[in-house]
Amino acid sequence: MAAESALNPAARLCWKENPTSANGTSLAGTVLACQVETRKKSSYKYFPPSPKHDTHILDLPMPPRGLDSALVRLAARQWPSWPPQQSVCLRCQWRRGIAQSAPRSARSAKPAAGASMDPKSTISGPAIEAPRSYGKRVDEFTPKPLPRPIGMPLPPREGENMGIDLRTLKQRRDDLVDYDKHLQRRKELTAQISRPYFRDWGNLKFHEGKSFIAPPRLFKAELSLFFPNLYGNAILTSEKTMRDTTPALTGKVSVVSIFSSQWAERQADSFISKAANPELHDVLDQSKGAAQLVRINYEDNAGKAWLIRLFRRSLRKRLPERDWQTYFLVRRGITDNIRESIGLLNARVGYTYLVDQHCRIRWAGSGPSHPDELESLNRGVARLVDEANRRVFVPGAVRPKGQEMPAAESGV
Repeated sequence: MAAESALNPAARLCWKENPTSANGTSLAGTVLACQVETRKKSSYKYFPPSPKHDTHILDLPMPPRGLDSALVRLAARQWPSWPPQQSVCLRCQWRRGIAQSAPRSARSAKPAAGASMDPKSTISGPAIEAPRSYGKRVDEFTPKPLPRPIGMPLPPREGENMGIDLRTLKQRRDDLVDYDKHLQRRKELTAQISRPYFRDWGNLKFHEGKSFIAPPRLFKAELSLFFPNLYGNAILTSEKTMRDTTPALTGKVSVVSIFSSQWAERQADSFISKAANPELHDVLDQSKGAAQLVRINYEDNAGKAWLIRLFRRSLRKRLPERDWQTYFLVRRGITDNIRESIGLLNARVGYTYLVDQHCRIRWAGSGPSHPDELESLNRGVARLVDEANRRVFVPGAVRPKGQEMPAAESGV
């Protein structure tokens, strides 16, 4: 059997068919002849075997020709125990260790389409009962007070909700072949396309688009949520770069108005204009810079946004110079999640928010103002200005280290 295993396929077949000759002699010479014939260009010489040396001839190792014999010798070979080879040099290993130990920033992601199939599912707590641009059409509606404090759960940071694609070429290439992200993008585009374009216009028939009634008192500081960061241009004459809204809101009591059309702007002016609410401007003047008005003109249409920037000069003529740096032109960044969180449910309606010096929403109003809402807004601004001057109601997350909680906040 050992001799048979050392033969190539042709010689092994010859061995099985004729193990011995007719007169009982070994056919080792015939087998070796078969091997010699099947191996071309062999340098070994053939010697006729003798009966005395038949077994010795068969035990000799075969020449290293043929794929089968080479594989057999390769499998039976005992490799020396060499030390493990390093796949990379020491310099590359050192650089790799530095890269792994260094802190890495969050990976940039492609800006979302802004639409979702079910935006209410991302909001904790009861949803605001008001008609929306998605879902079933509402035939009858009466505005109700807000069921809870509204706002984002996390404090705003600069650079959020910019709506600008900051991915590198490598990240874009990786996202291009990511099937899961293709599915997510497909869902967003499907939700955006499937919405009726004139739904928001049709909802204006319900109380001129008013979504909810403003609360009579401020939201408690410990329960209030945050106003999101937005990114846009101001109408200053020297303003050419875009900036965030969070630095403008931090440290001051702000009455923020969001609108996207002249209809919505007139609704917002019913809360903050000097003709409609002179008492508010008296409180702002007496605050000595502790309170301010912030206007956010949101327009996601590129053509309309270009026209607004073109007529910035006329906007500056209508507003006092102190309000130029707090009038923002925002094009993108307001998603369905933000709309549901802050109650911005109709894109054609103006909304007004009272934001404290820590970017928390303490009061909110929608649509045209009512006399009771104007009174509650003015009282809230006066109270927040007084609290800002006394430096109370400071959240623990932003309170300087070593500063104790005031008695008014601790409940003592």
